[in-house]
Amino acid sequence: MIELYESQRAMRNMRKAAMQRGVIAILDVGSSKIACLVLRFDGTDPSDEGLGSLAGQSGFRVIGAATTRSRGVRFGEIHAMSETERAIRTAVQAAQKMAGIRVDHVIASFSGADPRSYGLAGQVEVHGINVDEQDVARVLSSCDVPDFGNGREVLHAQPVNFALDHRSGLIDPRGQIGNELSCDMHMLTVDAQAIQNLAHCVKRCDLELAGLASAAYVSGAAALVEDEQELGAACIDMGGGATGVSIFIKKHMIYADAVRMGGDHVTSDISMGLQVPMATAERIKTFYGGVVATGMDDREMIEIGGDTGDWEHDRRTVSRAELIGIMRPRVEEILEEVRVRLDAAGFDHLPSQQIVLTGGASQIPGLDGLASKILGQQVRLGRPLRVHGLPQAATGPGFASAVGLCLFAAHPQDEWWDFEIPVDRYPARSLKRAVQWFRDNW
Repeated sequence: MIELYESQRAMRNMRKAAMQRGVIAILDVGSSKIACLVLRFDGTDPSDEGLGSLAGQSGFRVIGAATTRSRGVRFGEIHAMSETERAIRTAVQAAQKMAGIRVDHVIASFSGADPRSYGLAGQVEVHGINVDEQDVARVLSSCDVPDFGNGREVLHAQPVNFALDHRSGLIDPRGQIGNELSCDMHMLTVDAQAIQNLAHCVKRCDLELAGLASAAYVSGAAALVEDEQELGAACIDMGGGATGVSIFIKKHMIYADAVRMGGDHVTSDISMGLQVPMATAERIKTFYGGVVATGMDDREMIEIGGDTGDWEHDRRTVSRAELIGIMRPRVEEILEEVRVRLDAAGFDHLPSQQIVLTGGASQIPGLDGLASKILGQQVRLGRPLRVHGLPQAATGPGFASAVGLCLFAAHPQDEWWDFEIPVDRYPARSLKRAVQWFRDNW
């Protein structure tokens, strides 16, 4: 546990050093694509502004961008190291070439890895007259950390609310006068092996890892508009191999989870249902896919095509209604699983219940209507924020986590390891589910 904080702290320092040098790469390691963006900073480090949110567009522009087909990644986790290494090298080299500059440091995001959310609370007496950095470190270390078991690592540990005496909802208590400081913290743990594999893979590409983030978290930061992050919203990031779920309120993530299914599973259903190769199934899904059939779709015929050499087999056609009949059950299954996660988090107790769908697989026509039926809320499709210098091809929903990672690189939220917490303060006691606790405290 203690080594982990040291490694997280080392990564934070490396990020600062890279920012001072002015260039850093971000790497979104997904199951269907690996995206690399090279960012140039203009020398102002916005992270000195205190406990802020991931807001803001200042400070950087994208000068290189590349994507490559992902290899060796399943359910958002690496399962074939050398293949993933090759794919990462390809993406990074292409982005460097476009930027005309060599990059040594990367900040990476990944989905999957079985994330689990915890809501923690702590309380201390303020030593001086004003709250200072030391008091914040003490209140964070007083949080009851759950015993989250072996083989898990903390990926994010963020203070999401401070209270000073009777005033709650403070974003940054430093400099304020009071006697008793309390804090609510959101902690996200993931499967340790998934993190270690990714870190090892990045190292094998001769790159230094300057930060790690959960794709569910950074997608929410990019796809939710400021009001949604403030009033409460969930972001559903539908990727190829996994679907990330994150809940935000007061500009902080307070819950994250993942479903081990995504667009690739829809493709493989089409591949099996129509007996065509995966590449053909992907093409048919992209051009003709959907989840809501109308009377017209019985008459719209899709040529499957093929090159097996069997003439009859290769000139088959199916109706669009049949294709929708194959796709819809799987999409429903993914959304039902998402619903289970949101219910477990207590999402229906939040003041606002906006849901934003993003990620590459969110582009299936009719998905938003089906999602609002199953999830029972206001649902909209979300594209990531516009970022300076981002190529047009990288502005779609499939790039939500990549864009969110840029914002995370430029404006990281304060985390536990940003404060000098005494090493003997890593207790293991209580555990509460994140949103339930949020409802009681706000």
